[in-house]
Amino acid sequence: MKTPNGIEVIECFEKHFPRSLAVEGDKVGLQIGKLNKKIYKIMAALDITPEVIKEAVDEKINLIIAHHPLIFTPLKVINTDTSYGEIIELALKNDIAIYSAHTNLDIGEGGINDALAFDLGLLDTKPLTITSSEELYKLVVYVPLSHKEIVFTNMSNAGAGHIGNYSHCSFQINGKGTFKPLEGTNPYIGEIGEIDFVDEVRIDTIVPKQRLKAVITAMLKAHPYEEVAYDIFPLKQEGKQFGLGKVGYLKKETTLKDFANYIKDIWGLDGLRVIGDLNRPINKVAIVGGDGNKYIYDANRHGADVLITGDVYYHTAHDAEMLGLSMIDAGHNIEKIGKDCIKNVLEKEFNLKKFNVEIFTSKTNTNPFKFL
Repeated sequence: MKTPNGIEVIECFEKHFPRSLAVEGDKVGLQIGKLNKKIYKIMAALDITPEVIKEAVDEKINLIIAHHPLIFTPLKVINTDTSYGEIIELALKNDIAIYSAHTNLDIGEGGINDALAFDLGLLDTKPLTITSSEELYKLVVYVPLSHKEIVFTNMSNAGAGHIGNYSHCSFQINGKGTFKPLEGTNPYIGEIGEIDFVDEVRIDTIVPKQRLKAVITAMLKAHPYEEVAYDIFPLKQEGKQFGLGKVGYLKKETTLKDFANYIKDIWGLDGLRVIGDLNRPINKVAIVGGDGNKYIYDANRHGADVLITGDVYYHTAHDAEMLGLSMIDAGHNIEKIGKDCIKNVLEKEFNLKKFNVEIFTSKTNTNPFKFL
């Protein structure tokens, strides 16, 4: 078992939730501290509050991965008499790095909106609003027949060859490779100064941009040649689409009132706000974790009966009523499900890489609202 550094930990995390998925201008990535150090214990959190940072100190955490950025607008001063200053001071004094995974954790597969949709049992889900599409590349590499399987497997395991719900996709052609090793080389096959003809296979596969570096690294590691011949071609077709929110269908139609009560039960809410006729039939559901006020028109365009989100504004509620769209304000805090999303993906990656790191989910309740 190996103790990784913070850079290796974040590489594992960003394999699933790359920063490129975040919406433009979002504050994602390292906010406080450094990653170039050994990581022994990680805490997954929704918010960074004074109570959360004290919990991290007590638990001897040295990396926090939080959904909500601590620093969203520039700080003019760092006054340690203030709450923000206290958090920063405690983090630095206790060598706790703070990393923010905001809209990339919302959008990525297995992230917050996927988890919320799963809890609701939604079927046939799709993004509520598209934010980006994968850039795709074709990678072509020439490999001696003896190493065909290991090179192909390494590339596939690193993220190459995914088309829809299929993995390990490639096209392979056998042929002859030629080369002449010159003075100063150390050829795997052939003699210096002699032209050699070698049975090789050409492997063509597809790679998303965010996995290209990892796939090339995996390919070079498995390839026996001193100088590897490979080509990279940008493709015009778009890859997988990503977006904020989810829209899908309930397994069984229900009423708005019963659906709201169901949401209270499954997420353990003390209360919620409902906009619309409580007897309205609900079949198609849209959900956006956090503040989803501006997505009422997307929900309406998809034909959703109800939009579930948090922090619904008074005038947005009126606008939704005029669209004929019901809303359920379940509160911003439902995004606490993201703590388990962080933990689950890291545990999966750490098991694969044999990393020895403890992952702790914050127990602090950071919901500022109370119902009387």
